[in-house]
Amino acid sequence: MAMNLASKYSQKVDERFKLKSLTAAAINKDYDWTGVDTIYVYGVDTAAMNDYTKTGNARYGTAAELGNTKQSMILTKDRSFTFTIDRANKLNTQMTMDAGKALARQIDEVIVPEIDAYRLAVMATAAVAAGNTTGLAAAITASNAYIKFLAAQEKADDNKVPQVGRICFVKPSYYNFLKLDSSFIKASDIAQKMLINGQVGEVDGVKIIKVPSSYLPAATDFILTHPSATVGAEKLEDYKTHDNPPGINGWLVEGRNIYDAFVLENKKNAIVVHKNA
Repeated sequence: MAMNLASKYSQKVDERFKLKSLTAAAINKDYDWTGVDTIYVYGVDTAAMNDYTKTGNARYGTAAELGNTKQSMILTKDRSFTFTIDRANKLNTQMTMDAGKALARQIDEVIVPEIDAYRLAVMATAAVAAGNTTGLAAAITASNAYIKFLAAQEKADDNKVPQVGRICFVKPSYYNFLKLDSSFIKASDIAQKMLINGQVGEVDGVKIIKVPSSYLPAATDFILTHPSATVGAEKLEDYKTHDNPPGINGWLVEGRNIYDAFVLENKKNAIVVHKNA
């Protein structure tokens, strides 16, 4: 005789992994876009040094009017999303199609990663444009990972970047090579501690933040930066859940994010990017 087996769906949703914002520590919010979509930032020039002359009426040199520069920070990222959940679909899926939880999922899995990746792309683009790159010719290996990190540190030092507060975003493969580099292990007490507890911590006083490779631009192993260099603008973060809107028996969820990121012109040299072969 035939046997009919029972089946059922679980009320527990198989959630995807998610990460909180990884770039929040590397940006500043020193500027306020409330009521505007553009902010102009002035930079003030300096005067050249002269040899003082003990005679004449221009002993300090010839005075010239001090000039300035102007940087425009115009918000360009106006992003949105929308979706519906039919009331019958929610009832027929053991209430797993919940609008509130779906909205939280959208923020965690889509919006936060998009903003993180965009900020890192802005940083990398600014560093390349300013000529602040290391690497390029040689691929990262377990024998040169620490040397490449020191080369980026050296460039930052030459650019007078503050020692305190530096942050380095690294992709997982580079971090693995760094931990395997014998020069790094021998040279750093912190490395010994990291080797024991297995945590991403600090290297030579620089905070190391490991990010998914997909967050970084192509051919990028790491980005060394300082929070003073990049402005993170978040002008609008608006989410709405409509219960039984016209024409829909269920929920309509809508969201809009206006954001951007800018590297300050006089602080662009605080960012160094390592590009691989």
